[in-house]
Amino acid sequence: MSHQDSQWWRDAVIYQVYPRSYADADGDGVGDIAGIRAHLGHLADLGVDAIWMSPWYPSPMADAGYDVADFRDIDPAFGTLAEAEALVEEAHAAGIRMIVDIVPNHISSEHPWFKAALASPDAPERDYFWFRPGRGPNGDEMPTDWVGEFGGTTWTRVPDGQWYLHLFTPEQPDLNWDHPDVRAEFESILRFWFDRGVDGIRIDSAALLLKDESLPEVRDGEPHPFHDLDGVHDVYRAWRRVADEYGGDRALIGEVWMPEVERFANYLRPDELHAAFNFDFLGCAWDPALMRECVDRTLHAHKAIGAPATWVLSNHDVTRHVTRYGRQDTTFSFDNNLDGTPVDLELGTRRARAAALLSLSLPGATYIYQGEELGLWENENIPPEQYQDPMWGRRGHSRDGCRVPLPWTGDTEPFGFTTGSPWLPQPAEWKDRTVQAQTGDPSSMLELYRSAIARRRTEEGLHQPAMSWIDAGENVLAYTRGDRFACVVNMSGAPIALPDHESLLLASGPLDGDRLPPDTAVWLRLL
Repeated sequence: MSHQDSQWWRDAVIYQVYPRSYADADGDGVGDIAGIRAHLGHLADLGVDAIWMSPWYPSPMADAGYDVADFRDIDPAFGTLAEAEALVEEAHAAGIRMIVDIVPNHISSEHPWFKAALASPDAPERDYFWFRPGRGPNGDEMPTDWVGEFGGTTWTRVPDGQWYLHLFTPEQPDLNWDHPDVRAEFESILRFWFDRGVDGIRIDSAALLLKDESLPEVRDGEPHPFHDLDGVHDVYRAWRRVADEYGGDRALIGEVWMPEVERFANYLRPDELHAAFNFDFLGCAWDPALMRECVDRTLHAHKAIGAPATWVLSNHDVTRHVTRYGRQDTTFSFDNNLDGTPVDLELGTRRARAAALLSLSLPGATYIYQGEELGLWENENIPPEQYQDPMWGRRGHSRDGCRVPLPWTGDTEPFGFTTGSPWLPQPAEWKDRTVQAQTGDPSSMLELYRSAIARRRTEEGLHQPAMSWIDAGENVLAYTRGDRFACVVNMSGAPIALPDHESLLLASGPLDGDRLPPDTAVWLRLL
């Protein structure tokens, strides 16, 4: 992908930086912008086209920065706005675009708007939120029985007797997107970051913004009161108009958890978002039939509206795929907690290597979560008293295991991440997964990713929009891109013969003679 490509998001390799855990320059154990700038060369060497920066704004950190107190500044733990602006410039100089994370469904309870709303029941800012009287003769029952996105209740009572809505934690009050001031404020926030050279906006919880003002209960067979209401599309049409003011090369990318592919595709209509995360692929089992159905379903839905597909294996909210693919149940769902179930890390790593070649050769954009290029697994041995994720208290599952700081150098913790103590503990076994240990080792996960991304950039077939399935045997995923490129993924339990080909371009693992072993993928130059 060319950095000058005006539709760069269509086939970019985008790397998610979780700033608390990327690199720490000041020794306090928490990652920061200075650390990211110091290690920007890692991303240039990896060959990524863009960085997606998880929230870096001022925040009490009730939910790892997704409780934002000020969208126009940087949290002091991470640095300053001037440092953020310098990072954008330095990334651009390295040929890397920048995407920032915007959280429109809610803000922090420390945000000036919410503080003003709490100060008086007559404050105009109260209309920016969902304040409602309670039920029952004394108003001491919650207005609804809605269950939160993290589990638990969704209403908190304030001293004057009213209740406010929070689909996440009480420290994250939901905004009222029916109010024009809320809409105007976020359009202003978009311009603030676009004016600073940011190339794209990742939109958190994009389908949750609108609520049914009558506050009906959630009932099977009836429209959901806050998931995917039709009015949300007016918000993103307005945001698209803002993005288009900047020459047509600024992207809006949605986090849209949507089981119905058709409803998902509505967010990608030509006048709305440019792209959205494909959680169908992320949660899919390591199963050839299910994976093929997922790919077909995804490509069909996106083709109908001319939008690019996206391929995601992990992110800051889900169990790392080295761990998922090493379990008997290889799916992911927040409703199916598999914490503590047996994991074969050798098997999971082998499948993760194959999945890298799969995700990097499908039509569309590929997202890499920091550390997956190192083959990191979920740290499931964090003592519960060290958990910082609010989901732990509400659902009995912590996302902290996928948020552990990266290992850079050395043989012992903190592996070059910090000169202090990392905010979450790192497994001792990661000494073999550091950037230093893997650089130059042709068998390492890091060099596999570097080689695959470099080949993706120059391979003509991988710049064509279509793919075609080919028959390479039972329980095998195989497809072509263009006339002379093929990817073959052996998901069976035995080695298979490769299709006729001129040469082997890249393999996720050693071949068995001229046969492809189980849980291994290859890229081929066809005859």
